[in-house]
Amino acid sequence: MSHKIKSVGEILNTDKEFKKFTLKAKEQEVVEKFPEIFPKLGKLVEAKRVDKGILFLSVENSVLRSELNLNKKKTIEIINNNIGEKIIKDIKFVN
Repeated sequence: MSHKIKSVGEILNTDKEFKKFTLKAKEQEVVEKFPEIFPKLGKLVEAKRVDKGILFLSVENSVLRSELNLNKKKTIEIINNNIGEKIIKDIKFVN
């Protein structure tokens, strides 16, 4: 019987037992990479957390919040393309 040695990455990405773990890791990656993905937003927008596919953004400026809300679909597409997986399904704004 042959036992193929798997890397940790292979195990995390293929084994069902780790599905929730890898999803949470990807969600955290979105939060951490948000300033990289949207460098022009700088200190005006802060990614707070991701919960069940919803990205929570803190935006103090109401005009910017409205602009982001209007461009929500495009923002979600950019984030998911950058991460390489459909992690974000919606965006909610918090203060």
